[in-house]
Amino acid sequence: QVQLLESGGGLVQAGGSLRLSCAASGRTVNGLTMAWFRQAPGKEREFVAGIKRSVGMTSYANSVKGRFTVSRDNARNTVYLQMNSLKPEDTAVYYCAADTGSLITSEMWRANAYEYWGQGTQVTASS
Repeated sequence: QVQLLESGGGLVQAGGSLRLSCAASGRTVNGLTMAWFRQAPGKEREFVAGIKRSVGMTSYANSVKGRFTVSRDNARNTVYLQMNSLKPEDTAVYYCAADTGSLITSEMWRANAYEYWGQGTQVTASS
């Protein structure tokens, strides 16, 4: 069983930065494919960024490429999402997700590919 705990959300002005953390327990992050999804009110949950288990290859949604960076700290058993140049349209609840499988890139983008989820953290970028 894997537990995920997100932190780091908050309110920031447009153009600002936040770093989200997802601390995992029950399994090492190096052995998990992990991703960040977000869901805005009235919208479907969407893929933001992900990092594959072991090899650590990353993937990003087009809307965040060049602004967001996903990384992994094996010593802290934590995955991060560094968010820069935040826009009002980035406002959403952000969720950390994990799966023990070796997902191919296109699978990483699908919420139903992940078995474990965190509780979510609110990110608000005000204009």
